Parts: sequence; C-alpha cells; structure tokens
Amino acid sequence: MLSTLILLLSLPSALPTQAEDAVELRLPALFSDGAVLLRESAVPVWGWAPAGAEVVLRADWLEAPLSATAGEDGRFELALETPEAGGPYTLGFESGGTRVEVADVLIGEVWLASGQSNMEWKIGQTLGAFADPEALRADALRPALRFFEVQNAIAMEPLEHCSGTWVPCSPEVWDGFGAVSYWFARSLQEELSVPIGIVSPEWGGTVVESWTSRETLAAGGEFDAALLRIDAALAAGENPDDVLARERARWWEAVEAGEAARAVEAGFGKASDVEFDDGAWSEVSLPGMWEGELADFDGVVWYRRSIDLPREWRGRGLALSLGPIDDLDATWFAGARVGGLVDANAWNVPRLYTVRGELVEGGRTQIAVRAVDTGGAGGFSGAPEALWIAPRDALDERISLAGTWRQSRGTPMAELPSYPRQSWFHANTPTALYNGMIAPVAPFAVRGAIWYQGESNVRRAAQYRRLFPDLIEDWRRTWGTPISFYYVQIAPFGYGGDVGQAAELREAQTLALAVPGSGMAVTMDIGNPLDIHPREKRVVGERLALWARARDYGQDVDCVPPLLQGHAVEGGAVRLSFGEGEELVAAPGGLQHFTIAGEDRVFHPAQAHIEGSSVLVSSADVPAPVAVRYAWGAADPGTLFDASGLPAPSFRTDVWERE
Repeated sequence: MLSTLILLLSLPSALPTQAEDAVELRLPALFSDGAVLLRESAVPVWGWAPAGAEVVLRADWLEAPLSATAGEDGRFELALETPEAGGPYTLGFESGGTRVEVADVLIGEVWLASGQSNMEWKIGQTLGAFADPEALRADALRPALRFFEVQNAIAMEPLEHCSGTWVPCSPEVWDGFGAVSYWFARSLQEELSVPIGIVSPEWGGTVVESWTSRETLAAGGEFDAALLRIDAALAAGENPDDVLARERARWWEAVEAGEAARAVEAGFGKASDVEFDDGAWSEVSLPGMWEGELADFDGVVWYRRSIDLPREWRGRGLALSLGPIDDLDATWFAGARVGGLVDANAWNVPRLYTVRGELVEGGRTQIAVRAVDTGGAGGFSGAPEALWIAPRDALDERISLAGTWRQSRGTPMAELPSYPRQSWFHANTPTALYNGMIAPVAPFAVRGAIWYQGESNVRRAAQYRRLFPDLIEDWRRTWGTPISFYYVQIAPFGYGGDVGQAAELREAQTLALAVPGSGMAVTMDIGNPLDIHPREKRVVGERLALWARARDYGQDVDCVPPLLQGHAVEGGAVRLSFGEGEELVAAPGGLQHFTIAGEDRVFHPAQAHIEGSSVLVSSADVPAPVAVRYAWGAADPGTLFDASGLPAPSFRTDVWERE
C-alpha cells in the first residue's frame, strides 16, 4: 500500500524559537506555502494539535484572529471567511508556543480535477498536437495559476492526510501539469483574471467504484464481497503489502525450485559458479530483446559473460550497469549475488548494481544474470552504452559489456504459478482511491470538480448508469455542498471486440446530465481509433471550462452540446429533433455514421441531412423504419455539431438490448 505523508510545517527562521513546552501543530499539505483558497467563501481550515489545545489563526485580511479547540482526536477546524480575489497573503497559526506560517497564499477560484489516465496525461505527452509548442511554453509564465497534484495513495479506510505541494505554473514545469486541467484552468484565468488553483487526484486505468465511498457502494449492494473482505482485513490488522510480499516470496521459491530441477541437464543451479562450463549455451548479442526460439517465450533465461578485468582493479568497489531488463532479474559477479529487481513494473528500470571490493580479484571473471519475463517481450532493452563495468571511483575507466554473451532457457512461465502482480487490495479495489485520495482532500473548499473517466468501465455500461451519478452525489456529501460537476464523455476508440459497449458507456454518461449541477464535454470529434489517449486535450479542457463559465460565472457562452430531444417516423424516414431553435451544422464531409432499422432490428447505413433544428434519416433498404442510431460504433467520429462547434454525443432512439 502506498503510504501517505504528514506535512509537518517547520518554523520559519524569522519567527521566535519554540518554547520548550511547545506543542506539535500540524496542517494538511493543502495548507502549505503557495496555496490557493476559494474566494469570498467560508473556507474550512483544519489541522491537528494536542487534544484540548487552542489554535489561533491570523490572516492578513482579518480584523481579528479566529480560534478553535482541538477535539479528543486532536483535530481542529474553523471557517475562514475569504476576501475577493487577490494576494499574496500569509496565514499564521499559533498554539501552545508553536507558530506556523503559510506564505504566498492567493485567493481565487479552486477546482478539483480527477479521473483516470486521460485526466492524468501531462502536457508534455500532448505536444505533438501543437504547431508551436515552444511558443506555448514561453506563454506559461503564470504564477497565479497553481497546481496541487495529490500523490497516488490507496487505503482500506479514509485517510486524514495526502501528500503533495502547490506548484506555480512556469515554463520550466509547464509540461508536467495535467493537460486537461491546465487548459481548463488557463481558460478560466484568462476569462476571470483571478488566481486559479487546481487540486488533482488522478490515477490511470482506474474504475469508478474505486473513487466511491464505502457508504455509497454499500447502499447499492453490488460490491458487498469486496467490502466484506476489506472489513475482514481491517479487523485482522492485515496489510495488503505484507500479503503481496509473502505471495511473491512463494513465487520466487517456485522459480528457484524449477531451476534446481534443471541443474543436472543444464547447470542452472551452478549458473553463477566461476568454473561452470557454459560452452553448450548459445551465443547472443546484448543488448537485445528475445527473438528466434525465445520470441514467444515467457519465463526464465540465464545469461553469462566472462571478462578480463585489469589487475589494478583488485579490491576496488565496482559499478555494474546492465540497462533495463524486461521484466525481473537476479545478477551475480564472481559467484556472489550483487543485485536484482524482483518486483513488478521493473521492465524499464535501468539496472545499476554495486560490486563489493572483496569480490574483485582482477583477471578472468564471470558475470551471470537470471532474467525472468512474466509476459510480453523480454530481454535487455537498453542501448549498448548502458552495459558496462567500472571502478566506482573512476567511472571513466569503464569496460563495455555489450556484445557476445551466452544464454540458456530455463523454466517457462507455464510451469510456474501465476506471478502475483498486485495485492488483492489495489487501485481498482472498490473504495481504495476514495479513501486514499479523495477523503483526505475534503473538505478543502472547491468551486467544483472536473472528471475524465469511463474507459475502465466500458464493458459495464448498465452498471455505470448507476455508479456514476452515485459518485457525483457521493462527493457532494463528502464536501457537504452541491459542488458543480463537469465531466468528459469518452472519445471514439477502437475497443477490441466491441459490439456496442463503448456507445452504451457514452450513453450512460449522457444520461448523467439529469444530475443537477452536472455538465458534459463531448469529444466525438477528437478521438483516435488507434489511441485511447487522444492528444487534443486543449479542446477538452476548454469545453469543460465553457460549462464553468456559463453555469458558475454567469458568462453568456454556449456549453450544451446538441442533444436528441425526440424522434418521429415520417413515412420511410425518421426525423430526429434537437430542440426548438437549435442550429445544426454538418462536418465538412457531411453527416455520416447514421444507421437505421426496421422491426427486424437489423441496422443499415443511412442517409441523413439537416432540416432546421432536426435531422431526417432514411435508407432505401429500410422502407418502414422504427429506430436510428448515430455514431454507435466504438470508433465512429462525430459529424453533427451545433453552431458553436460543439459535437453531438452518440445516441440511439431504440431501447433494444444487445443479444
């Protein structure tokens, strides 16, 4: 389990030294230097002090200080009335001789930005979408635009603390910010001319139920088994990381046993012995990925290399560099194990190991590596320059290890237990991310939330119809206020084996517009059928900002995409209505991806054209139509827009279930 950190705010040197009987005074990381607080609001401010201690808060704009008393659990909380946008200000906290200052505080607008990888994706990963990214970088000197990225954490029960720091926007750090949240925040700042703060708890590849509280999931009854297992683990004091460590230790025992069984025929049990004869092993050039007879192999492969070390290296500690090894490894020098990465997700981590001086004799020496590929590609994936050995105190004396090695295949994965990649409790376990990354942020005052998630629930659209609205209301209960909630509909993408699931998930997201105070940014025109991470994140962020500008800040901008209001059969055609006065526009290539069906439920490609605020759809193959679908294919791009350039979401007029 990822641990969370408590930010202990140190006493600035300019302040008086703490008295000997000073108390410990702690604040959440959100209340640290550079923070942005919501303007003209009663902002909850909280922290921890000894039970019963009085905590006094002073702020530059307050005429008189505020005070609160820490409860039996040590927590104190008070409501800080904030002024109009401005700053920088200083907050000063005092309790029992301890004083803590929070400097460079700005007052403005604050938003939560959460979801999975499409919200997590950084500006630097999207630069290919821009003709002149360096001009955008130069324009990123925006010190009043600040980001607090909540560090990844999971927990079996709600945490009090999160880890992170406030970072002002500048050209030096610009490309490390979340792309969607950056363009959202920048759009608001340019329109409102106030400081903007973004608090970002996001985690790629995660499901909606992980971001939802236990209380909400328990009420639905769909995740009772997972919740009961969490309860049992808590009652037993079980740490999922300890369980995972034990499972992996048992797996490595199986690997060792498998290699021992081959000791007689191939010498694997002696593979690191100096005198072992590896003449029967095949030659291979490293670095390189597995190919030939190993191209489709998953399991253990041994490597050996004999080298002549200078005699003057004797007794000197060495650095041994092997570059990245896919996935896991154990490495020996002169028969002694000197390193190895044995946990998952090490496939791209460069190996750099230390060889103790007492192992170094100089002259003929053997290096052995046991590589284990648990799935997919395997081998040494670095550049030739990454393979070398050298004295630690004279790295310029390095000797290259690139070139000819000997290799021999060991135990295949098919003869081993499944590799335990993660604990039973992980980022996609129900409640894990709510407890680890949402609960410790609340009730930090935010105007609203933006959300980009759904790809990981794409096969469970019917369930998402319930889970997603539940999450919105769940977070509002957590914050104790009906915060605005604007979200992104997933973009077209070629999900393998899709027979309508992606469109049904998009439909579930459209239906969530019934939740008061919600809004949806449609991305039907900017998807990539080959990439689940479309690069046009600027468009996404700015479309989300339209909702906030219209609904939260009263600006006269169009934020609502064209939504189907009704349909009617007119002879051999179906008329789709989009609301009185809605001005519809077709893409340059015309309306496409409309299909139509009769009572036989067989959908045929259809012709469609705009007539005022409606679309008339027909096909010669369907003389008696009853239903129409638009962009129902997983990767179908949108071709129907309103006059503001906002695309319509995919939709269907039928309610037939997939057979």
